[in-house]
Amino acid sequence: MTITVRSECPEDVDFIRDLTELAFRGRSYSCKREHLLIDDLREANALTVSLVAEAETNIVGHVALSPVTLPGASGPWFGLGPISVLPEWQRKGVGSAMMKEALARLTQQQAAGCILVGDTRYYKRFGFAHDSSIVAENEPPEYTMILRLSSNSDHGVARFHDAFAAH
Repeated sequence: MTITVRSECPEDVDFIRDLTELAFRGRSYSCKREHLLIDDLREANALTVSLVAEAETNIVGHVALSPVTLPGASGPWFGLGPISVLPEWQRKGVGSAMMKEALARLTQQQAAGCILVGDTRYYKRFGFAHDSSIVAENEPPEYTMILRLSSNSDHGVARFHDAFAAH
């Protein structure tokens, strides 16, 4: 099975919304509005990276990255999420393929780092770690992880895009 990761196209928008809603349906950690968050980020022109994964010519996953405010940072920081994979495609390498491409895109953009809130067991395989020098505003520290993409000593309180506050 070949998984291809590419930038979203305008014709993907409705499918991304449906895929994200389906991927988070019934999850205890879901805010039940992840699919709307992506639309809000897109409308605010804050969807810096939006990638879809294709397998067997069908879209089976999506990942979003948006700017994060970190006062005094040495360069741009980005928030990862949501990341969604259709239930029947989970645990088949789709999420990993999207993560690798998303991080490669941030490296190309000379990002200082990336922050996320999620399953620490999953994201540590990509180099994410707890780091008390950067905390996410209004997010549980036990689920907040960062990945420094450059040599930096950035620190402080990171703030996700305003669209997250509505979700």
